[in-house]
Amino acid sequence: TASPRHGAGGNSENQNHPTEAERETWKEVDVVLKDALGILDELQAYKGAGQEIREAIQNPSDEALQDQAWAAVVPLVGKLKTFYEFSQRLEAALHSLLRALTSETYNDPTQHLEREQALAKQFAEILHFTLRFDELKMTNPAIQNDFSYYRRTLSRMRINNVPAEGENEVNNELANRISLFYADATPMLKSLSDGTTKFVSENKNLPIENTTDVLSTMATVCKVMLETPEYRSRFSSEETFSFCLRVMVGVIILYDYVHPVGAFAKSSKIDMKGCIKVLRDQPPNSVEGLLNALRYTTKHLNDESTTKTIKSMLQ
Repeated sequence: TASPRHGAGGNSENQNHPTEAERETWKEVDVVLKDALGILDELQAYKGAGQEIREAIQNPSDEALQDQAWAAVVPLVGKLKTFYEFSQRLEAALHSLLRALTSETYNDPTQHLEREQALAKQFAEILHFTLRFDELKMTNPAIQNDFSYYRRTLSRMRINNVPAEGENEVNNELANRISLFYADATPMLKSLSDGTTKFVSENKNLPIENTTDVLSTMATVCKVMLETPEYRSRFSSEETFSFCLRVMVGVIILYDYVHPVGAFAKSSKIDMKGCIKVLRDQPPNSVEGLLNALRYTTKHLNDESTTKTIKSMLQ
């Protein structure tokens, strides 16, 4: 496996500055990653229209309150639509990175990750964003409440032929897709997992190992960095540490989706016991979201091939 030196303190110059061969893909993904920070800020600040919605529902015949609730919800739905559209841009960026990191240029995923460090780092940043987004979404019930109130009100307005401004914002078909997106406990992760699966099925000529080996190598690098005191002491901050934890969990989930038998089977190239142990060694409240992601968004955890030990470690 790759020497963790590359990920931790290693040649950081190399990590942020793409080589000539990486530049085109790097630029394309960089645009998306620059917007990711703003998306997280907006999601973190998302308060919802709970108060206005409650008052409107409790006083159905008070038109002023109905108008107030509608006026509060429409701009929020605009935000939710932006987040949903961003998930599609993220999936496209992931495809570009997978194309680069799994191509036949090098014989071995370790070489890819060593020689294309700038792209490997972007891949890690996408996973970090994804898990952070989903952690925030999971703890914010207002998102689904706001959206379902919007849809109910919209269909009532249609029945009564009331013109709805903002209706042109989100047509019915888009509303269905957005609704499905937020119905998932971890919507961004679901979108990336589907995207990775799609990548593999669209590139039938590419050995599946090209993709799964990149993922398992990244999981191993993260695990070694997290469990080795010498590397841990080099982390510049708590933030770097939690970045590494999120990336490890992210690649495990993608591997589990794409690999025919998944991440938990004996033949898996990921040391799942070691990875779960690293998570369980952290203060519980800081990793609960990540453990839940492994419990509820993986595909193969409940297969018969998963050992009792692993199942009980995740209980």
